[in-house]
Amino acid sequence: MSKLLHQLTVGELADRVDAGESFTVVDTRPPESFESWHIEGAVNVPFHPVDGLGGDWDWDRVGDLVREGPVVAICGKGLSSTSFGFGLAERGYDDVEVVKGGMEDWSKLYEVVELDTGDDDLFVAQVQRRAKGCLGYVVGSRSAREAVVVDATRQIHEFELVAADAGMTVAGVLDTHVHADHVSGGRALADRLDVPYYLGAEATDRDVAHEFTALDDGETLAVGDYDIEAMHAPGHTSDMTNYLVDGRFLLTGDTLFVESVGRTELQFGDSDAATGAELLYETLHDTLLSLPDETRVLPGHVSVGADGRYGVAAPGELVSAPLGDLREGLDLLSMDVSAFVARVTEDTPEKPANYERVIDINTGRASVGGEEEATELELGPNNCAA
Repeated sequence: MSKLLHQLTVGELADRVDAGESFTVVDTRPPESFESWHIEGAVNVPFHPVDGLGGDWDWDRVGDLVREGPVVAICGKGLSSTSFGFGLAERGYDDVEVVKGGMEDWSKLYEVVELDTGDDDLFVAQVQRRAKGCLGYVVGSRSAREAVVVDATRQIHEFELVAADAGMTVAGVLDTHVHADHVSGGRALADRLDVPYYLGAEATDRDVAHEFTALDDGETLAVGDYDIEAMHAPGHTSDMTNYLVDGRFLLTGDTLFVESVGRTELQFGDSDAATGAELLYETLHDTLLSLPDETRVLPGHVSVGADGRYGVAAPGELVSAPLGDLREGLDLLSMDVSAFVARVTEDTPEKPANYERVIDINTGRASVGGEEEATELELGPNNCAA
């Protein structure tokens, strides 16, 4: 029986999905959990280890669904999907696998994409947290054998490994802003490595309890022979800071995405979202769009739908665009201020789950109760775009 219920890691599942292999992913979580967030192409068959099949499902109907080929079962943590898999095996299905760790592990799956910087010394890698669409970065100098990490998520070892694999040690950790959709790993990584932790200077006005080194607008950090310039970019938040690497690569955080711009009401509130939108408009037109067209935009997120699909590119592909392409192709950047404010503040998407508590944790005013709570706080894709 155990052979029939081979455990599949989330990495192995991702490889099969990306390769276009033919199989059925059966998600056994309750319908509301499935509808809010699931793997691309999955079908929902609610199942409880004690109560069995939910809704109007019976085993005959399940059989009709899965008789065409292999089955991969997944749930929240790998518990109900295992019971479901045994149920199938007992009924004669011999090609059933269960995803180890379930959607909890899926939420922690990463891909790394190294950029072609046109320079053998300058290293830039985009670290993608697949299920949430969080994008962090490792920027370094191979000759100096040092790097900085920008927008680390809480699986901090992923960022350490990227630097180590490139032969570099992490000399500093930066966050673009106080994040609202996920627990930042920035302060924890800086503490672990005993290196400076940087935020934009305006973070001092956000009641940040963590110790940090404030970067003023225009201030630079050196990594080897390369400068990283801090650019105050208010709008999504008051403390948002973009980082311009070597005058060529712009890490935009949640200011400008490849397919949208940052929403503004998570910090400013619904009543003052227009104020944030006006600030964002000024940032985009007076700061970012003053840069050369060839400047490469490297955002802090990519949109991920409830069905697991990326809004642009695909997991393992670089999420980026030249600024000139966005200037010409992103309609939000061609609007006047009144139209822009209306677009950003009206009909906004659902707010990230638990965003107020996540903000409290990321400012150091609260602490995470443990891995289980952190996982619950972060489940689901990001909702940071307008």
